[in-house]
Amino acid sequence: MMQNNGMDPQDQRNFILAMALMIGFILIYQVLVVNPEQARRQAELQAAASVEAEIVGDGGLETAELSIPASPVTIDEAISNDSRLDFAGNRVTGSIRLRGAVLDDLSLSDHYETIDRDDNLRLLRPRASDNGFYASWYWLGRNDVFAGPDDNWTQTNEAELRTDNPVELSLNKNGIAFQRQISVDENYMFTFADTVTNTTTEQVVLRPVGSVRRHGDWKDFLEATDPGSSRKMGLAHQGLIGVLDDRLKLRSYKNLAKGQGIKGDAADQNNLQAGWLGFTDMYWMTALVPQQGETYDAAFNLRGRNDEIMEVTTTLDQIILQPGETVSLNNQIFAGAKEYETVRSYQRAGIPRFEDSIDWGNILYYVTRPFFAILNWLKTQIGSFGLAIMALTLLIKLPLIPLYNQSYKSMAKMKKLAEPMKEIQERFKADPQRRQQEVMKLYQREKANPLAGCVPILFTIPIFFALYKTLYVTIEMRHTPFLFVTDLSAPDPTAIGNLFGLLPIAAADIKAIPLIGLIIGIGILPILYGVTMAAIQSLSPPPPDPTQRTIMMALPFVFMFVFGNFAAGLVLYWVWSNILSLIQQYYIMRRNGVETELDKLIKYIIRRTSAPPAE
Repeated sequence: MMQNNGMDPQDQRNFILAMALMIGFILIYQVLVVNPEQARRQAELQAAASVEAEIVGDGGLETAELSIPASPVTIDEAISNDSRLDFAGNRVTGSIRLRGAVLDDLSLSDHYETIDRDDNLRLLRPRASDNGFYASWYWLGRNDVFAGPDDNWTQTNEAELRTDNPVELSLNKNGIAFQRQISVDENYMFTFADTVTNTTTEQVVLRPVGSVRRHGDWKDFLEATDPGSSRKMGLAHQGLIGVLDDRLKLRSYKNLAKGQGIKGDAADQNNLQAGWLGFTDMYWMTALVPQQGETYDAAFNLRGRNDEIMEVTTTLDQIILQPGETVSLNNQIFAGAKEYETVRSYQRAGIPRFEDSIDWGNILYYVTRPFFAILNWLKTQIGSFGLAIMALTLLIKLPLIPLYNQSYKSMAKMKKLAEPMKEIQERFKADPQRRQQEVMKLYQREKANPLAGCVPILFTIPIFFALYKTLYVTIEMRHTPFLFVTDLSAPDPTAIGNLFGLLPIAAADIKAIPLIGLIIGIGILPILYGVTMAAIQSLSPPPPDPTQRTIMMALPFVFMFVFGNFAAGLVLYWVWSNILSLIQQYYIMRRNGVETELDKLIKYIIRRTSAPPAE
């Protein structure tokens, strides 16, 4: 006998068997085909990376800098142990180590480690401290170092480096005179303007080499810069980044630690004439910008005794200096925040595709960038990022109003057919084939299309993912408050367990409680999302199948917990979008004469309040 609803026992057995065979095939294919291929590819990449490291390693930078100190000192101690040149730019502060002219002490004036704004975010750290992170430009010869990490530069003027005041350094070694002017602009770009003179009686061959190095495990140095950022690797690119002759190159820290360097053939990394290369975190980047138009090679290396140092280098073509000849080059280092307007200004100034330092995504690239441009403009007009998100939501929904109206009209028609559908289900519950035929006849007679209500999803899902990406990767939302939310880029700070912010207990601590934390860690915005989603479902025609109805009823609660760990700015968008959809759908339903669950609830409340009291 057939079951009243769903598949008969034989169909269920066939379905389970098919699923088991499919899963078994996938597992066998993974073991016999995919895993061996991945192992072979990994071995090739590691071998290629080893060869590349050997080739570039001959450049002369193999110094004492290539080992992590056995006993790291504090940052303050490391800074005090070297002669330094202090700087105070408009948006950066710190110092440059005169030995090697290394930029290894840099903090951002406008950005902080936490929402409490107690400590400025430190981007660069000395080699002798934990998680060293530093950059510089050096000069190498064929077999020797002329201006390397261990060579001491002398400051020729006593002024402090400021945005409006560059400083002069000098170095003389083996008859080669170096004059270096270091300047910093109003944002995060340092320029190393070098003038090199050959004072010997023989020709000299020189090569400028830029280097950025990070010490230690990649998760540790990410956490040292921006706590919590190592857990966001799948949401925004973090690792090697660069544009080499208009080709964007990306490699995650996780893959870099495995020995996988710049993706692509060696030819893609040599004889370049434009671009830049560096390391990026979620919101911060340190990158080498060689003088555009000069030919250079780019490389990534794992260095140190145990591959505990990651390095990117840009090596310019060799320069042959005749006796008495002078050459000048301007190379740069970007060390700062990947702010939209800032990176755009550098791109307009001639650095190719510098906007792509922000991870706009591959597939949704053409949607996320316009989204953020509009969002950024709205923020400047309104003055609030939260209100800008709500305004953008409204702008996104306006063009879709006709499509939603048609969808809601179809839903209203399907809602009216709920009773006839129920009658058909009862009449032909023992004959599924006849039941399906009668349902199709009903649809044809009433000109109803059950799929029409799903059409807007084809548009809203890409928009959701594009906005999700936009809000997550852009620094402009970081530490931005709105109403009760202290940081729109972080999860809702309220929770049931802290009485929605009334108790001095962090929501993150509540969510960390095993099992129960999942429930009492839900905040106001995720709860509002669940409520508004349930309200929208109440306006929609219920699925005829009881199992489907149960699943649909559970979805608001499931998504409420899923959204509990999403950025508050994204949940704000979704709640506001639900509210607008709810208003629009209710209006269409009422125009089509459909009584909704809300109407029934209102009538029930009126009946209860107007009924005479019982004697």
